[in-house]
Amino acid sequence: MKKPKWVVEKEQAKRKAAQETVWLFGLHAVRDALRNPAREKLRLLVTKNAQAKLAEDIAAAGMAFEEIDPRKFHDPRNHGVPVDPASVHQGALLEVKPLKWGSVEEVCLAAGEGAPTVVVLDQVTDPHNVGAILRSAEVFGAEAVIATARHAAPETGALAKTASGALERQPYLRVRNLADTIVQLQGLGFTCLGLDGEAEDTIDTAMAALAGRPVALVMGAEGPGLRQKTKETVDKLVKIEFARDFGSLNVSNAAAVALYAASRR
Repeated sequence: MKKPKWVVEKEQAKRKAAQETVWLFGLHAVRDALRNPAREKLRLLVTKNAQAKLAEDIAAAGMAFEEIDPRKFHDPRNHGVPVDPASVHQGALLEVKPLKWGSVEEVCLAAGEGAPTVVVLDQVTDPHNVGAILRSAEVFGAEAVIATARHAAPETGALAKTASGALERQPYLRVRNLADTIVQLQGLGFTCLGLDGEAEDTIDTAMAALAGRPVALVMGAEGPGLRQKTKETVDKLVKIEFARDFGSLNVSNAAAVALYAASRR
C-alpha cells in the first residue's frame, strides 16, 4: 500500500534532520559547546593559537582536533568547511549536532511551580536578533525561547556567537504551528502577552496583574510585527511605553525590556 504524501514528507524531514550539523565558531561559542555534555561534538578545527586557549576544554571533552594554518583558514579546500570570511571565527570551528531540548510541555513542566517566563517569536529570522534574545532570556531567567520550525532563525554559528554561550544553556524550541503552541501554553496556565506598539495597555500594567503567574512574551519580527492570527490568539496585546511621542526598539532590545518587566512581577 502506498504511503500518504504527508507520511512520506514527515519521514523525509526526519531523515534530513538526523543528518543536519551546525558549525560553531569563535572562542566563546566553541568553549561553551565543548563544556556542554549534552552537545554531540563531531569535528574540531583550530589554529595553534586557538588550540592553546582552548587546551583545557579540549582535553576535558576528550576531543581530537585538526590544526589549521591561519593563513589558509578561509580556504574550504584545506579542510572541507566553507567559512564566511566575514565571520569572526578567532581560529576555532566546531561541528556539532543541534541540541535536543524536548517538547514545549516537557520544558515548561520542568520549570515546576512559580512564575515561569517563556519568549515566543513570531517569524523572527535574523540570527543575531535571536542570539541576543537567547542571551537576555538566560540573564532574566526565562525557561525557553520558542520559534517556528520554518520562517525563523535556525541554530547556526552566527546565532551561537551572538548568544555568547546562552545557546548551550537556554532551550531554543522549534514548533510547527505558533498559534497552536500559544493555545498549548494557555492550557499549561500561561498568560500570553503579544507585544504590539499600537496596543492600549502597557506591559508594566499587565505585569502588575500577573504576579506569581506564568507568562509568555510573544514578539514579532521588525517591520511586520505580529501576524494577525497571532494577535487573535494571545490573551492580550501590550506595548512598551516610550518617553516621547515616537519610539522604536529593535526586537532583541524590546525582548530584553519585556523580560526585565516580567522578572519584576
